[in-house]
Amino acid sequence: MFKEFKKFAIKGNVMDMAVGIIIGAAFGKIVSSFVADVVMPPIGYILGGIDLSHLHIVLKDATETAAAITWNYGAFFNTIVDFVIIAFAVFMMVKQMNKLQKKEEAKPTAPPEDVLLLREIRDALKK
Repeated sequence: MFKEFKKFAIKGNVMDMAVGIIIGAAFGKIVSSFVADVVMPPIGYILGGIDLSHLHIVLKDATETAAAITWNYGAFFNTIVDFVIIAFAVFMMVKQMNKLQKKEEAKPTAPPEDVLLLREIRDALKK
């Protein structure tokens, strides 16, 4: 079982996926910071100096023994903006990868060696 797992883990696809997940997590942090620190402050300023991430509705007030129960729709809005930016970036990346793949497919490939040999034999027989 260990040998099978080792064979599975060493395959290129698994390693590529692991690298992609790590880079994706780092990219998510960058986008979250971009949204929280760059995009949302001007939007909040335009809306009258509101910090959108702190917008909430109190469902139940705090008591001496329990914290208030709130509906944090501002944080949810920030998360939606994060998602839209990440989805757009992934879309653009996939679009570029597809474009590069089409260019690779469009390149003429040399015929296999056996086809070249058969052509030489055909040409020699014609003579």
